[in-house]
Amino acid sequence: MPVPLAVGQARLRPGPSIEISQAQFAPSERTKTGGIWCATVQRALFDAMRLEPDLRAAVVCMDMAAAARLTSVALMTTYVTMRPAWTGVPLVRRALALASNGSRSPQETRMRLVWVLDALLPSPLCNVPVFSLHGGLLGYPDIFDPVSGTIGEYDGDDHKDAARHRRDVSREAAFRDHGLEYFTVVGGDLQNRSLVVNRMHSARARSRFDPPDERLWTLDPPPWWKLEPDLDTHLLLTGEAPMLVRT
Repeated sequence: MPVPLAVGQARLRPGPSIEISQAQFAPSERTKTGGIWCATVQRALFDAMRLEPDLRAAVVCMDMAAAARLTSVALMTTYVTMRPAWTGVPLVRRALALASNGSRSPQETRMRLVWVLDALLPSPLCNVPVFSLHGGLLGYPDIFDPVSGTIGEYDGDDHKDAARHRRDVSREAAFRDHGLEYFTVVGGDLQNRSLVVNRMHSARARSRFDPPDERLWTLDPPPWWKLEPDLDTHLLLTGEAPMLVRT
């Protein structure tokens, strides 16, 4: 991808490896890395999201920054409230409303957006640990609808390896043994959204919708489980959260 360069009033021709921008940067929105002045995480992400061609691409930008533990949806939402008049802000606001700190790949995000925007189903949980009632870890579903008990998984090329495929089959069996319905989306499927929507609706229609007292699974961690801090807490504890500044 071409590197965007903010050059101010300097004259520099764009090329295949660079994009020229005359956007203004406050001193607090830049940081020196390797001797080069770069945009802070939040400013760079803000620009990337507002300049994307569509909503889904902007959501992917946010989700992947959160997956890298660089910032969070909450931090970016606060940041954007300080910039109400910037070009592209309405797109960024809509994307943040759909974004998640839990996605782990662009295709997982795109699958979740098909679930919400095309299948018109309730927003799912992303990569949360699901346990048996005996305290065993069943897995981390890519997307999970706890009301119906429906799990969605995206299987990319890395799932074609024989050992990985065996683990996937074993995990699906464990989920099903505990009353959870399951569907899989594979590479290329997302180009046909109606196909994926039908698969999602079919899986949810087969789901058991067990009431909480009849479920064979739980989201409550057992005593041995070590809880990790949520992303916002992690960023604050490690000092990795960029400063929020008004410009």
